[in-house]
Amino acid sequence: MEFRPCIDIHNGSVKQIVGGSLKDLHDEAVENYVSEQDAVFYARLYKEYKIRNGHIIMLNPATSSHYAETKAQALAALRAYPGGLQAGGGITPDNAGEFLNAGASHVIVTSYVFKDGQIQYDHLQKLVKKTGRQHLVLDLSVRKKEDGYFIVTDRWQKYTQVELTERVLDELSEYCDEFLVHAVDVEGKSSGIETGVVRLLGDWGMQPVTYAGGVHGFEDLRTLKKLGRDRVHVTVGSALDLFGGTMRFEEVLRECSR
Repeated sequence: MEFRPCIDIHNGSVKQIVGGSLKDLHDEAVENYVSEQDAVFYARLYKEYKIRNGHIIMLNPATSSHYAETKAQALAALRAYPGGLQAGGGITPDNAGEFLNAGASHVIVTSYVFKDGQIQYDHLQKLVKKTGRQHLVLDLSVRKKEDGYFIVTDRWQKYTQVELTERVLDELSEYCDEFLVHAVDVEGKSSGIETGVVRLLGDWGMQPVTYAGGVHGFEDLRTLKKLGRDRVHVTVGSALDLFGGTMRFEEVLRECSR
């Protein structure tokens, strides 16, 4: 299990938010932590520790008045650690090249692929043609609905009709290099991991996948390693001392590599 760092950018600042609180209207979100440091600071820190495959997520839509400053932060971080970070948030075939050229190892895509509640395979094919499968990460962020976990889009605000299952992972794995899965109901709450999601991802285990959401202590990391069969990588956000939490960064690195 690898530690995969994050840099979440909203309204031009690096911050940790409660995932389910994000609203495009007025660019609102419930904030857990707003950093005094910019995205470049975190990119250089991750580079210093030689931690790769972290993700930068731009949490403002392109229509937001804050999008330009959020994007500028993301591009600066990519240039500070070329090849070491992935970039997501409003990625399409039209702008993917800009982020790859700035130094992203991969671009991360959700909403463009899931239009009208379904997987749009023609969109996937356009993306792969533009980026190459080896540079594409699909973000399959999910929320609980009835007895399953369903993929959500548009900064986690809209449910699709696509349930996260091993069959869906099998189908989509043909188009991408990795998956990123946010458990949105616990994202930013430091309330414990979504064990059902982790178990599903660990049982599948056919391709690299990073889990994010709810980690609040080292017992969560040990549970995640067990349920994920040491196949599922992890992001720690609000609970990490870098973002105002109590879990020491260096200890997290040691625990994940143990």
